Amino acid sequence: MKNIHSYWAYVVLIVLIYAVVNASIGFIKKKEFTDKDLRIGLFGLIVCHIQLLIGLVWYFMSPWFAALISDAGAVMKEKSVRLLAVEHPITMIIAIAIITVGWSKHKKKTIAIEKFKIFSIFYGVGLLLMLSKIPWSNWFS
Repeated sequence: MKNIHSYWAYVVLIVLIYAVVNASIGFIKKKEFTDKDLRIGLFGLIVCHIQLLIGLVWYFMSPWFAALISDAGAVMKEKSVRLLAVEHPITMIIAIAIITVGWSKHKKKTIAIEKFKIFSIFYGVGLLLMLSKIPWSNWFS
């Protein structure tokens, strides 16, 4: 599960970066919001939710969850363990919730520039949160 979660993260990042760039260009250039733009946003939402499910399954199987349950105080004192046991999962859940809110809000808008703006802001904030709590040392070791 850990490997699946790690490799799928690359897909999530690529799709989210593409979605944010696409929405930002659409917003700046005042483009028409097309089915392609809708699908890019939807695909971003789907890959994030798949990653969330994989991550939750892995988390409850992981040694960090077991450590958190057995001795939360020790986990909170150790920066690297705290990142994996607490900060990473909570931040990712918040990021995916923000992306999901962005998806819901864009559906209520009828003007293309507003749809692009919603995607740019919500998907962008979600992406930044994700980037802030990726355990980079685990990816490159």
